[in-house]
Amino acid sequence: MATKRNAIGILMGVELVLNGANVNLVAFSHYTTLGIDGQIYSLFVIVLAAAEAAVALAIALNFYNNHLTIDVDRANRLKG
Repeated sequence: MATKRNAIGILMGVELVLNGANVNLVAFSHYTTLGIDGQIYSLFVIVLAAAEAAVALAIALNFYNNHLTIDVDRANRLKG
């Protein structure tokens, strides 16, 4: 993820990591007493991923409107 230069590729990598965590949570919920703990945590991760995707896409669209590219290396002007 850190070597990508395209913002959309970075977002897709983060989503894949979160989906991998969801698969682990659901698989490990099989070993709990109720069997739904991991599924509830997985729903929280899905909600978090949806909010992260919405905010990140809004930032990417705003960056594209200002710079006409989504190259992450051009973001060095955003440093404070």
